[in-house]
Amino acid sequence: MKWVLLAVLFAVCVAIGYVFSMKYKRRVQFYSALILFAQKLDVEINYSRERLKKLIENMDEKTKKNLFGLDKNFLNYLSGSEQLTQEALFKNCPVLKPDEKQMVFLFFKSLGRSDVSGQSKEIGNFLKRFDENLTKCAAENKKYGSLSFKLGIIAGLFVVVILL
Repeated sequence: MKWVLLAVLFAVCVAIGYVFSMKYKRRVQFYSALILFAQKLDVEINYSRERLKKLIENMDEKTKKNLFGLDKNFLNYLSGSEQLTQEALFKNCPVLKPDEKQMVFLFFKSLGRSDVSGQSKEIGNFLKRFDENLTKCAAENKKYGSLSFKLGIIAGLFVVVILL
């Protein structure tokens, strides 16, 4: 019975470390998806000149999944069922820091507000900022993501050794 309890405590510590490490990985996935989304919008706005709502609806599923519902919340705004506020836009996105939320909110707020060339320039500016954040998040993931998982393992071993 004691061994089962020790195994469960070890597994809980490792799981906590894994959850913390996934936070950093999800931020990298989010920014990667956001960059793909912005690049696709830039290309489609310049060449196909399709409606913004249709462009977002035709996005691939992997990108939609990694945006954590931002696309759906923005589509709700475009359809007129909700107003565009930070709370409404980020209600299913817990991975961003407040200053990052502000930047992404400004990006979505600026979509569809200007002519094609102006919109393309704005998307380009935001792409540079998103790329900087992606680089920063990838470095944090490399540094803290693996560290969190390893600390979970060490904490689990520590608990097991103490209780033996």
